[in-house]
Amino acid sequence: MTGTSEPTPTVRYADQQPDSAVPPEAWVAAIAGLPDIGPARLERLLGRYRAESAFHALRRGSVSNELLDFRSDAAEHRRKICRAASQIDIGEFWAGYQEAGVGVAVLGSSGYPLALADDISPPAVLFWQGDPGALEGPRVGIIGTRRCSRYGLDLAHEFGRELALAGVRVVSGLALGIDGAAHRGALSVAGAPPIGVVGSGLDRVYPKAHRELWSEVSTRGFLCSETPLGVAPAPWRFPARNRIIAALADVLLVVESGVRGGSLLTVREAYDRGRTVMAVPGPVRTQSSIGTNRLLADGVAPALDVVDVLVALGLSAGGERIDEDARPAPDDHGNLLLDQLGWQPATMDMLLTRTGLAVSEVTAATQKLTQQGWIARNGGWLERVARPTRR
Repeated sequence: MTGTSEPTPTVRYADQQPDSAVPPEAWVAAIAGLPDIGPARLERLLGRYRAESAFHALRRGSVSNELLDFRSDAAEHRRKICRAASQIDIGEFWAGYQEAGVGVAVLGSSGYPLALADDISPPAVLFWQGDPGALEGPRVGIIGTRRCSRYGLDLAHEFGRELALAGVRVVSGLALGIDGAAHRGALSVAGAPPIGVVGSGLDRVYPKAHRELWSEVSTRGFLCSETPLGVAPAPWRFPARNRIIAALADVLLVVESGVRGGSLLTVREAYDRGRTVMAVPGPVRTQSSIGTNRLLADGVAPALDVVDVLVALGLSAGGERIDEDARPAPDDHGNLLLDQLGWQPATMDMLLTRTGLAVSEVTAATQKLTQQGWIARNGGWLERVARPTRR
């Protein structure tokens, strides 16, 4: 055997004496926050070492390249890890988690969520805030594009609200667009607790515009990440996050999706886990509905209202229902304008051409429909509103 052989977990070094004041979760959290240690490397390390031993081995630089699997610049990666680990005072580090109110659950421990423990790719560690009990009950993941239409926003809000009223936990990635609208719907009522899965440290809110939403979800439900505190979002972390959304969802509902993007990646993760996937139909010429309509063409079950989703869950509709549409009926010019607007954004000039009305008539009809809640302005575009929502 050479001096470079891999130490086994039973080897003890002077700086490896167990620290009874520091739980194993602290060492796992510290390792997860080291540079270039992603979920896969963390899982391999914990499969070979006890958590404390793994941390000390990384600090000494004695973990083999084979285990770390750096394809290039391995020596520089190892030096970065050594430097970072050497700067950590584990007691102060763990106190930071306690002060932040962030829990740490390690796979295999009693505090690890049962909803993820049997997954095909469970996170080695989960960082969380809120009430883990929020996971106990039926769960629906609501996902979709950030570049959604007003039609999609309204429907996501409506599905989130009605599912929460029916006792179903809404799961999303808290992204802009469909995700955020679904959780705002769930939070707009006194219903089932929401569940958020994010791709950065719980102290690194992304997007920043959702700071208040993150806080509400963690206060009223459960917010989690496999990313430790202090770590900013990175592109590769979002596909990893999506697998957790798919794992937690009993049913995955796609409200709007383009032809590519994270939503369809999450759908594939759901298929891998045998989850039911549903999609909301959208206008065939709208870019934000291309992905969902293709899912429907491929045989995914349509979700026309919350009852369809509840049936897929094996539940019956219950709780408060959204009020029937109470908007005043449009007049003749309003109906003509709505018919010509359809479900795709249009400009005033486009509506003038389509309706054949005078400028003053289109202007008056547009103002009235906006006041009544039938259409909404988005920059220079007009969009039809599916149904008024309580925000």
